[in-house]
Amino acid sequence: MNMLDEEDDQSFHATRDGYSHLSDVEWDAVGRMGSTMGIHAVSVMLEALNRDAPNATIAKFIQNELDAEREKVALLHQQGSQQAELLREQGAQQFELLRQQQAAGGGSMHSRRPETLKIDISKYRGVEEDSLLRWFVELDDAIRARRIDDGDMQVAFAQSNLAGRAKTWALGLKLHDPYAFGSLEVFKSRLRQTFEPPRAEFRARTELLKLIQGKRNVHAYAQHIRHLTGCISSNPVDEHTLVSVFMQGLADGPVKTHLFRLELDSLEQAISIAEQEDFSLIQARASSTSYRQPRRYDNGGPEPMELCCVEARRLALQATRSCRDATDVKRQDTTLTSVVPLVQCLATLGVVTVHS
Repeated sequence: MNMLDEEDDQSFHATRDGYSHLSDVEWDAVGRMGSTMGIHAVSVMLEALNRDAPNATIAKFIQNELDAEREKVALLHQQGSQQAELLREQGAQQFELLRQQQAAGGGSMHSRRPETLKIDISKYRGVEEDSLLRWFVELDDAIRARRIDDGDMQVAFAQSNLAGRAKTWALGLKLHDPYAFGSLEVFKSRLRQTFEPPRAEFRARTELLKLIQGKRNVHAYAQHIRHLTGCISSNPVDEHTLVSVFMQGLADGPVKTHLFRLELDSLEQAISIAEQEDFSLIQARASSTSYRQPRRYDNGGPEPMELCCVEARRLALQATRSCRDATDVKRQDTTLTSVVPLVQCLATLGVVTVHS
């Protein structure tokens, strides 16, 4: 049912019967013409035209509709192509942007990645000459520099730096119990119990309290105090006592005098001031004894004579000769003085005869 039927069903059928020569396609086109021009105008047009004229008019209307649809299709195709090209360009731009972000993110991640530093440490052999505490300090520094976070890897790295008796001891424990060293702290504790001298803290404390500088410089003396202080871990010595021991053990001199004028709160503060004062004294002595005459460069020309120097040298030679002559005369007088009594004694005995 088209728009002509909706407006007047009786007249429509009459109209449709009057134009039975129109095909269904043409009559549908008449309905579309009615929606565009109005039903009444279409009815008037159809009644005013002859039998063949409506066919041409309807055909032209259908052709116009087809042309309009073709234009719409062409426009839609063009818009679709443009949209596809735009989407392709946007996708390429987004892909490139994503690639750049990934590259930048990877570069920044690489730059922020903590770098590892390979530090070699000395081998601990378990002999008396090796300092276990110092080796622990080296071990901890190397582990931090290498970024070793796993406990088993830390123990393995520590074992790789053992030698001699200590390595034999560690391998023996591992053969007996593969899990003998559960962590690095356990490894350090068992190593300390085995190779640290008995009553090591008591010995270190006793040596610390009677330590003196002696013939060592201030730096060596301070390092010895630091080592002994580090060996006392269970009951550490307080800072004021350490400052007193350090100052009392210093050799008498400007450094010790300077420290006794100050109020010091920690051992490191006292060591720092003492080393600075000692360095200043060394520099002062070096600057006072390191004067040298300016070097003279031979330019190939005649050199000016220093008459004062020549005169002084001549006078010195004369004085030397005078002293030498006086010494010879005195030696001769001494010889004669010692010979005369001997001759007189021999003459008294009648051994020799002295002629006046």
